Amino acid sequence: MSQLDRIHSASGAVWSMIGRTPLVRLARLEPHPGVEIHAKLESRNPGGSVKDRPAASMILDGLRTGALRPGKTLLDATSGNTGIAYAMLGAALGYPVKLCVPSSVTEERKRLLMVYGAEVIWTSPLEGSDGAIRMARQLHAESPETFFYPDQYNNPANWRAHYDTTGVEILEQTGGRITHFVAGLGTSGSFVGTGRRLRQAKPDVRLVSVQPDSPLHGLEGLKHMATAIVPGIYDPTLADENASVETEAAWDMVRRVAREEGVFIGVSGGATLVAVVRLAETLERGLVVAIIADGGERYLSDRMLMPR
Repeated sequence: MSQLDRIHSASGAVWSMIGRTPLVRLARLEPHPGVEIHAKLESRNPGGSVKDRPAASMILDGLRTGALRPGKTLLDATSGNTGIAYAMLGAALGYPVKLCVPSSVTEERKRLLMVYGAEVIWTSPLEGSDGAIRMARQLHAESPETFFYPDQYNNPANWRAHYDTTGVEILEQTGGRITHFVAGLGTSGSFVGTGRRLRQAKPDVRLVSVQPDSPLHGLEGLKHMATAIVPGIYDPTLADENASVETEAAWDMVRRVAREEGVFIGVSGGATLVAVVRLAETLERGLVVAIIADGGERYLSDRMLMPR
């Protein structure tokens, strides 16, 4: 039985649940009639985040090329969500997973990695995802034959996952009415892949990327590109606008959406919706779609979530 056949026989149930996430309208965030705000809820993936899509894509690419084969351990750097997806899919396929993760990630993320059986190297919280990247590169350089290192920050299969799925889904779910697309920048795969597919189908669509307003921020999963290791898959020419969002404003939005819409989102999604609302206030008409990377359940232990 080939490795690709094993996916369908041993883990088809997990793979079949990835994607086709709901697009929901957040009407109470809309500033005035004529402007619609819709959220793509990626927490509905089986691993609980948008990262299930690229993790599956990179693993499949590794199986197709032979880079991932029996005896190899999957290794990568992650701020949490991609690691959880790797651990889930690695468990389903029978591959060990080793991850480099900043020790500052939430307790919920740490526990999920443990539940799926991943081996974790905790890196300096002061270095964020960049420190995890450096550690993964070092481990791979020391023992290249031991590891399958997909390198999510530089792997085209990351953004291709969104080009092939997320962008297509948004076009179908909006009936092609989308006018603006907004997503946060981490690896940048969600923004780059989805944005490229939307622009191909609708050349006049406006693409807005979102990142923290400073290098010292509390927006887990997002990168301040000016001071971080810039992912190789990032395309700085793609965005029509680059929005910067403050950490406190993002957490305020998390609480607002929970109380006004009954939807509990993660803090990167909160940052994205801050940018969306600011954008919507400048529009007379439009349909804005935001990628909400994960749910708020992964942040319950974060002190920033507590009411002020």
